Amino acid sequence: MKVAVMGAGVIGVTTAYYLAKAGVTVVVLDRQQGPGLETSYANAGELSYGMTSPWAAPGVPVKALKWLFMKRRPLFIWPLISPTMWKWSAQMLANCTEAAYAVNKSRMVRISNYSRDVMPELISETGIEYDGRAQGTLQLFRTQKQMKGSQADQDILAEYDSPFEVLDRDGCIAVEPALAGVKEKFVGGLRLTADRTGDCRAFTMALAEKAAAMGVEFHYGQTIEGIAIENGRVAGVDTDLEGRVTGDAYVCALGPHGPRVLTPIGLRLPIYPVKGYSVTLPVTDDAMAPQSTIMDETHKVAITRLGDRIRVAGTAEIAGYNNRLGPHATDTVRHVIEDLFPKGGDLEKAEGWTGLRPMTPDGTPVLGATPYDNLFLNTGHGTLGWTMACGSGRAVADLVLGKKPEIDFDGLTLERYNIRL
Repeated sequence: MKVAVMGAGVIGVTTAYYLAKAGVTVVVLDRQQGPGLETSYANAGELSYGMTSPWAAPGVPVKALKWLFMKRRPLFIWPLISPTMWKWSAQMLANCTEAAYAVNKSRMVRISNYSRDVMPELISETGIEYDGRAQGTLQLFRTQKQMKGSQADQDILAEYDSPFEVLDRDGCIAVEPALAGVKEKFVGGLRLTADRTGDCRAFTMALAEKAAAMGVEFHYGQTIEGIAIENGRVAGVDTDLEGRVTGDAYVCALGPHGPRVLTPIGLRLPIYPVKGYSVTLPVTDDAMAPQSTIMDETHKVAITRLGDRIRVAGTAEIAGYNNRLGPHATDTVRHVIEDLFPKGGDLEKAEGWTGLRPMTPDGTPVLGATPYDNLFLNTGHGTLGWTMACGSGRAVADLVLGKKPEIDFDGLTLERYNIRL
């Protein structure tokens, strides 16, 4: 059996690895010159098992209006003349109800928890290094109002058996000692003890190397021009340089770019590119730097320790397929690291980055079968691709192989968008 995987980000590479592990011949196609060079390149570095939730939630529309008027706002919306953008936004707003949130979160947690459970096995069997740590995530509250408002989050965490600790100011400093120097800037926090951290790109590169040693062929620099359909099945993937690449089965793991090849064959997935930003800077003083991940609740910015570096990521910008990194684009994330860890890293040497997150309006990725019996999907993970990669990669690989996945796919496929299988 031969499988062609479209996309060499963390989702495509983990899928390819699990397929190769089962003895399948695998070829991976990507337009970049190596693995993990787009959405997987410089994300927040959080393995956010405890924070797995859809963006579409009760109260978010009101919060979003407030965010738009903040000086250092976490949300930007550019009023484009784009029916796709406005339709996606309307679908997201329709999911901001208690009932929809409960359904969507349960679906997302199913994948996230599975990924949490299978990732250690992958790390053990491959031995790959990715600056990983297992010290949890600290959601930092700057006001008593935020602290009080976290009770709803605590109730949800308890419902899903996600371990957590409610910390006062001294408790936060105990897990992140460098915060002692700015203790007047926060009142407490919520620590998600099962969360982990790590460099997504380093993981993707290392796993791609392992997969290549297992026989997986990586064809880089190949722009996918379309998916060829003949007699109701996929006949191949058309590329600009190699022409048609064929296989027995195909997996689309193209993240935000999936709709460009899926829409022409009748699969209209509501995946929209939501832009995010990050800076990565070297640690200058370990004692003054973060030890794990801190989520600044006010600015919705994550600060993550990655070995001898600090990754600071945040902002949601709805602006279409725009990868431009403007001169002030990283101002918010730079402000947060300078505000909370002013002596921990060297901002003068910070590397700025921007990437597109493949967001669905309900937050849940789109996995599994399609109306074409030899085409499978592993896409639409939004901000949680790194968190869900191992779980969704293994589950989709099982489906391709004709095995029963270890998680239920109910509500995870494109059927929920009224696309019949």
